[in-house]
Formats: sequence, C-alpha cells, structure tokens
Amino acid sequence: MEPMYYIGLDVHKQKISYCVKEGGGKVFAEGWIPATRFDLDRWRKTLPQPWSAALEATMFSGWIYDQLKPHAAELKVAHPLMLRAIAAAKKKNDRIDANKICDCLRCDFLPESYMAPTAIRERRRTLRYRNLLVRQMVQMKIKISTLLMEAGVSYNKSKLHKAGYFRELLATNPDINESLRSLLRQCRAAKQNGNCSDPFPAARSIASGTC
Repeated sequence: MEPMYYIGLDVHKQKISYCVKEGGGKVFAEGWIPATRFDLDRWRKTLPQPWSAALEATMFSGWIYDQLKPHAAELKVAHPLMLRAIAAAKKKNDRIDANKICDCLRCDFLPESYMAPTAIRERRRTLRYRNLLVRQMVQMKIKISTLLMEAGVSYNKSKLHKAGYFRELLATNPDINESLRSLLRQCRAAKQNGNCSDPFPAARSIASGTC
C-alpha cells in the first residue's frame, strides 16, 4: 500500500498557501499559488500520489473543493471556529495556518464542516440572489409610498404599483412637483428592472416547494 500524503490549504481571495506532509509529519513541500483554476490545476498535477487534503470553509472554498475532489483520495472542509479553537497559535500567517490544517488532517483532529453537493450549492446561490432581488423590489415599493406620504400626496394604495395608475398619478396630481416626480420615476424604474421578468423560474419552484 502506497503511503498517504496530507495537504493543508489556507485559502484566500488571491492566493492559496499549501503544506504537503508525509504520514510521519515530514514536510514534503510548502508554498503558495495564485487562487485561479489554471494555477490550481497545474499545481495539482505536481502532487505525489495518493493524497488527501483539507481546507478551511470560506466563501472561496466551493470552487476549489469541486476542482480538487475528483483527484483526491479524500478531501475535507474544516469548520473555521472549531479549527481556531483546536489549532490556536500566537504566531499566525498563511504558511503556519496551512501547516496547522495539514497536521490536524494528518492526526485526525480536523473538525469537519459539511460541504453540500455542487447542485445544492448552486440552488442555494440562485435562491439567495432571487431573494435579494425580491427584497430590493419591496424596498422600492415602500420608498414610493414613503415619498408620496412625505409630500402629503393622496393616492390609492391598492392601485399605486399598477403602471397605468402610477403614470396618471405623476401626470395629473398637482401636489407632485418635478423634483418628487423624478425620484418617483427612478424608484419605479428600479423596481421594474427587477420585476420585468422572473429570471429564476427554477428558484421560484424550489422556494414554493413544487420541485
């Protein structure tokens, strides 16, 4: 049976620090690479076989996990808070962090964090973005009502956000001056940009529980 090599990865936005160790703890290689798919793939091809790796859970971990997973004997994601509690150190830099993660993996002390399958993470990302758009549209509706109330403008609440009524209100209400009219049009345009069509029908189905 071939000896296993253990790799600790400290992941950041622009670079990935790594530490590769043998089972006995001897450092085989360490350094850093740019955090790009090309550089990660090129570095991966230089690794001794077989190898297992661990990286801390961050917003950058997903694509790195997906790219390395098919080639690793085992790939784990560490829970950030629990990892700090286990591997706390006075001296701290990227190289030391990669070394600590490697040792935790090698000694089976790594506090694992669940990494959802790629398809689930993609759905979550879509739902988060759709929820952002919905929140922004609601904020614009509230802002339109607020602007009208601040200026003492009477309006029909049930019809306010209908296009025909809104245009008529701006054109005929004498209490709406040009400054307020401009702000209302901007709010309406911002709301329409997010509401003109639903770019995420699959996300809507997921959110409603129909798929």
